[in-house]
Amino acid sequence: MKKAILLAATLAIQSGFAVQAADVAGDYPRRSVRFIIPFVPGAGTDLTTRTVAKKLTDTHGQQFIADNRAGAAGAIGAEITAKANPDGYTICLISSGHTVLSATNDKLSYDLEKDLHAVSQVSTLFYVLTVHPSFPAKTVKELIAYAKANPGKVNQGSSGTGALQHFAGEMLAYQAGVKFTHVPYKGGAASLAAVMAGEVQMSFTTLLSARPHMSSGKIRILGITAGKRSPAIPDIPTIAEAGVPGFEANQWYGVVTSGKVPMPIVNKLSAMLKDAVNSPDVVERLAADGSTPLTSTPAQFKAHISSEIIKWRKLVKDAGLQMN
Repeated sequence: MKKAILLAATLAIQSGFAVQAADVAGDYPRRSVRFIIPFVPGAGTDLTTRTVAKKLTDTHGQQFIADNRAGAAGAIGAEITAKANPDGYTICLISSGHTVLSATNDKLSYDLEKDLHAVSQVSTLFYVLTVHPSFPAKTVKELIAYAKANPGKVNQGSSGTGALQHFAGEMLAYQAGVKFTHVPYKGGAASLAAVMAGEVQMSFTTLLSARPHMSSGKIRILGITAGKRSPAIPDIPTIAEAGVPGFEANQWYGVVTSGKVPMPIVNKLSAMLKDAVNSPDVVERLAADGSTPLTSTPAQFKAHISSEIIKWRKLVKDAGLQMN
C-alpha cells in the first residue's frame, strides 16, 4: 500500500513538472532573449544572427538581442551559453567550426554534445577557393599540379588553426594527395587580405567577403566547396567537378541553448526558427552571402553535429594532422 501511494505521489510530481514545463513553453518568450554571436561583428555568423533575430523580434513581440562574444575560435560564446541559466533566454548561433573544435580540442570547458541542446540548423553556405591573380594556377587541377611540382611553396591562409577554412584546405590537400603550408590569421577578413597582398597563395572565404573583389581582379576564384554549383555564381565550378571528386566542405550555422533547458522550450524555439528562417525576406537576405536556409528538428540537428565531429576526427587521424 505504501509503495502504491509513493508511486502515485511520484507520478503526480512528474506530471506536475511536465505541465509546468509545457506552461513555460506556452507563453515563451515572455521577455527579451539573448542571442549570442560567438564571432566578431561583420562575420557571416553576425549577419545571419542579426537577420534571424530581427525576424524573431518582429514576429514574437519580444527582443532577440544580438550579442557578440568572440574569442577562442567561437568557444567563448558556446561556453557562455552552456553555463547560462537554463530557461531558454540565452541562445547561440554556432557554426561548423564548433564541431571542428570539438573534434580537435580536448581541453574545451564544455561538451558540445552534452552541455548544449541542439535547437535547429539555420543555414548552409559554401566557401570559395581564392588565389592571388599572379598565381600561375587558373584551375583547381592546375593548383594541384603546381603543389605537387613545388612542395612547400603553396601557402594557405585561414581564419585560424582548427577553423573550417583551415580544415577545408586540409581536406583538399589530403584528397588531392598534396601538401599546403597552413598560415593562420585572426579572422577570415585578414586571411583574404593576405591573399590580395600576395602574402599567401590561396585561402577559402565566403562569397560575401569575396564578391566585392571579384570584379576588380584582386582575387581569382577557382571553385566552390559545395556539392553542386550555386545559382549565385553559376559559372564557378565545384571543387569536386574541377579536379577532386567527392570533395565537399560546407559551412553551416545553427542554434543551440543550454543543455538543461526543458525540451518543450527547445521544441518551441525550433519551430519559431523554422518559421523565421524560411520567411521570404530572410531567405533573400541570407542569399547575399551564398547562404541557403536549412532548418531541422532538435534531434536532426543533434545527429548532424555528432556526424560532423566524427568526420573531422577521422580527417585528423587519416591525414596525420598535428594540431597546435
